[in-house]
Amino acid sequence: MKSNIKARITKEEINSYEMIDYTGQIYLIDTEQKAQDIAKKFQELNQKYDVTGLDTESRPSFKKTDNFRISLIQVSFEEECFLFRLNKIQCPDYLVNYLEDQNLIKTGVAVKDDCRDLKKQYHINAKGVVDVQDLAKAQGYITLGLQSLTGILLEKKISKKAKLTNWENNKLTDAQIRYAATDAWISLKLYQALESK
Repeated sequence: MKSNIKARITKEEINSYEMIDYTGQIYLIDTEQKAQDIAKKFQELNQKYDVTGLDTESRPSFKKTDNFRISLIQVSFEEECFLFRLNKIQCPDYLVNYLEDQNLIKTGVAVKDDCRDLKKQYHINAKGVVDVQDLAKAQGYITLGLQSLTGILLEKKISKKAKLTNWENNKLTDAQIRYAATDAWISLKLYQALESK
């Protein structure tokens, strides 16, 4: 454990920080045509970057018996974020290839849970996955949630207002789109912050 780290953070401290949002390009892929249109761009970025942020969203469940399928996969590069609406489209082959490529690092907070659900629901065996919580824990951090790590490592806060919204709505709101992109991008930023320590 490193002695110079701030291992914990309070809600009051988090609330004192400025809000941070993803401000780069967002591609919302909710039709097969859009999935085809961005295929080349997505593959080019995979060749350019070896680390990406990964997250998923599902319709919120309020009962233990509810277990909804992943509705959205978010993949964030430095300045581009791709939101794949799996409740609207088939999972594109190039997205499956990205997820199953051992050489491309996919990082996220509690991303192992997302990958377990991808395997169970879509038979996608994600590889090259690095959980930010595991990295943070190994370095001695104690509060490991996305909001806490954003406060500790970036001295910023993120909005969680859209988390419990319906990700299967026919049309996502601007707030949902921004939230989803920010979650994946922040995972990338947290990974970079931990790797630089």
